[in-house]
Amino acid sequence: MDFVNNHLGEIAAIATAFCWAGNAMFFENAGKKVGSLAVNYIRLFIGLFLLSIFTLITRGMILPFDADTHVWKWLFISGIVGVVLGDLFLFEAFVILGARISMLIMSLVPPATALMGWLFLNESMSTIEIIGMTITVSGISLVILERDTGKKQVKLSHPIMGILFALGGMLGQSAGLILSKYGVKDYNAFAATQIRLIAGVFGFTLIFLFKNNWKKLWVALKDFHAVSHIAAGSFLGPFIGISLSLIAVQKAKVGIASTLIALSPLIITIFSIIFKHEKIYWKEIVGIFIALTGVAVFFM
Repeated sequence: MDFVNNHLGEIAAIATAFCWAGNAMFFENAGKKVGSLAVNYIRLFIGLFLLSIFTLITRGMILPFDADTHVWKWLFISGIVGVVLGDLFLFEAFVILGARISMLIMSLVPPATALMGWLFLNESMSTIEIIGMTITVSGISLVILERDTGKKQVKLSHPIMGILFALGGMLGQSAGLILSKYGVKDYNAFAATQIRLIAGVFGFTLIFLFKNNWKKLWVALKDFHAVSHIAAGSFLGPFIGISLSLIAVQKAKVGIASTLIALSPLIITIFSIIFKHEKIYWKEIVGIFIALTGVAVFFM
């Protein structure tokens, strides 16, 4: 029990990694059927509904009425940055690149978050952490770059827009974690997640109003297969995953929490082999292990 109490943040971060892996696979499947924007919008309502029932049972409050202005302000901004902008890019990357490569690029979250923590939260950055960042970037580069034998130069092995969307998702998640760290303090992690999801619903509603995509949303809602995958992903992501990630950043140093959460590419690769029977190239396996080695260096 003492071990659990002493390492609650790290345990929550590892559990988050498993949630993100399952979440990504479900949302990839749904996004390819009905589009990433509809998936994002529907999953926020499902996640918020599940969280509201949970907090009503555990806290006696269906919404976070007890949060002060500081908590509301910074977690709402965190939701706009991480849940709206970050996930808007990431879910589009799922459609273009697939969950496996997208989540590998998301391994850059730990170094990016550690760098932002150093810049904005005065958290220290050691030489070994900088080395870890370099190793992680090298592993990801091995996967997304390849040599053009005809022209004897390096080129991208995956669509550039997909990579850019994944990088946008990575930056959004990193910034969202930093804002959450500053805003959440000792506030209840599940109620804090409600505020981030409320911000997400607000942000995506504005996007749907601007793009007038309500017809596509209705078509998506009538697709039972897509909705079932969105529901499963929503349980793992907006409900369990985001809440566990907030517990992780509450109880552990934000760089360490992000490092453990970044194990999801390895987990999703294993899931892809077992459940989807996908062919994984040796370069991807080596790149994943190099990237995760860089992530692990953060503990040294």
